[in-house]
Formats: sequence, C-alpha cells, structure tokens
Amino acid sequence: MDNATFRYSLLLVEGLKIPPQSNHLAFIFLLIAYIFIMIFNIGILIQISTEKSLHEPMYILFCQLPLNDVMGATLVIPRLLKDILTAPSERYITYMECVTQAFFQHLYGTNAHTILIVMAFDRYVAICNPLRYTSIMTNRMVVKLSAGAWGVSFVMVGILIGLTARLSHCRSVIQNHMCDNPSLFKLSCENVTINNIYGLTFTVVLLSSSMGSVFITYVRIAMICITSKNKATNRKAIKTCSTHLTVYMIMLISGFVPVILHRFPENPEGRKLSALLFYIIPCILNPLIYGIQSKEIREKIFKCSTKINSV
Repeated sequence: MDNATFRYSLLLVEGLKIPPQSNHLAFIFLLIAYIFIMIFNIGILIQISTEKSLHEPMYILFCQLPLNDVMGATLVIPRLLKDILTAPSERYITYMECVTQAFFQHLYGTNAHTILIVMAFDRYVAICNPLRYTSIMTNRMVVKLSAGAWGVSFVMVGILIGLTARLSHCRSVIQNHMCDNPSLFKLSCENVTINNIYGLTFTVVLLSSSMGSVFITYVRIAMICITSKNKATNRKAIKTCSTHLTVYMIMLISGFVPVILHRFPENPEGRKLSALLFYIIPCILNPLIYGIQSKEIREKIFKCSTKINSV
C-alpha cells in the first residue's frame, strides 16, 4: 500500500515528558487545578443563572466565558491526567477522537476571542451610549451576539479542521501532549500548502478582528472619559473596562506564548507546558477577576458564604 494514502486508525500521543519521580506531583497539580476550574466557573454560572438581579446583558454575555472555560479545561486536563498515569508507549487515541479533540481545542481558543469581542461591544454601548443601552442591548440582541460569537468560531474552526481531516497520513505519532491542527497535519506526507495558507489567514483574521475591535472600543471609551466631566461615568468605565481588559490581556498573552514557541522546535517541552497553561491560567483567573471586581457577584457570593457558615 502506498504510504502517502495510508490512514492509521490508532495514534500514539507523545504526551508530556515528565520524570517518573514527578508523575504523582504533576497529577496532583493538574487535578487540583481542574477542581478549582470546575468549582469557580460552574459556581459563577449557577450564581448568575439563579439570581434574577444578575439577569442583565453584561452578566449573560459573561456567562459565555465560564462555559467556554469549562469546555476547554474538560477537553484537555482529564486526558492528560490519564496519560500521566499511562506508560508513554501506551498513550493511544483513535484518529476520530484526535480530530474531535483538535476541533474543540481550537473552538475554545477562538471562542475566547469572539466572546471578548462581544463583551467589548457591550461595554462600549454601556459607556458611550448609556441612554440607549436598554434599547440596544435587548434580550434578542444578547442572544444574537452570543450565537454569533459561537457560530463564527464553529464555522471557522470547522473549515480549519475539515481541511486537515481530508488529508491521508503516513505517520502515527502525535508530537504533542494533545491533538491540535498542526499536530494533525504533520502526520501527513501530502502537500499541506492549503492548510498553511488557511491557518495563517485564520490566525490573522481572528487576531486582527479581536485586537482591532478591542483597541477601537477602548479608544472610543477613553475619549468619552477624557471629554466627560461626569466622575461617576468615569469610575464606572474604569471599573468595568479594567476587568474586561485584564481578562483579555491574560488570554492574549497565554495564547501568544505557545504560538511563538511553535517556531522553536528545539524546545518542545516548553511549548507543551505553555500550551497547557493556556487551559489553566485564564480558566482559573477569569471567574476570580470578575467575581472580585463585580460588586453584584461579590455580594451574592458573600451572602451565600454567610448562609453556609451560619448553618
């Protein structure tokens, strides 16, 4: 059979190269991180969904972030926990499972950008057009924006992974700790020029749209704050925008590092670790930042904590 058209149904995942004596320590660290991610994010989702006072556009849109974080962490960490306790020669995954993991892995990263773009628009309307906020940010608009954020990501990532899934492959080792698009098309001996072109276009469009929209939004908000003499408006702008901007910068930095390290193949373990942190750091910090900064969420959490302690 021609190797160029061969398809392996079972792939070997290289995984993290952890010294045997550190396996249990790494397992405990990842497990604790995963538990914290689940508690923090699901807790925020429950808090917002059960409290009618939090059923506002800002909080409903924010719900998309913890939902995406739960998906991203669940996609990666449980599989890594299993692989840590499995011998390197036995870390197998089926090709279809690998493609599915790659799809949702990229969906998580793309969603992080599109959701924060939508949240930036919400902050822009709230600060620059406060009198029209309720008429613009209706329930219908919130549903449209949320569906748009997920829908755009789904289509873009679907094309990305579809172009890779069509390739035959002549290799069977995923040279990564998880399945992603670069690791998948590196299995192929075919010409992957189309994949590289679309992947580059995908990245440029996503980052330029994300960074451009956030930059324009904050420039407009800054202009409003400079020209406005209303201290209450300025305080509100600084409070809400600092939270959003902090979350955005954490996501951007933690996402850029593994992309940059992809260009330095001599340090594969550093790249793997930085890619793993993309699923840990933002997923833990996002609910903490919004929970601490948002007076409404903070008060509800303290209120629940008081009730639990009194019991």
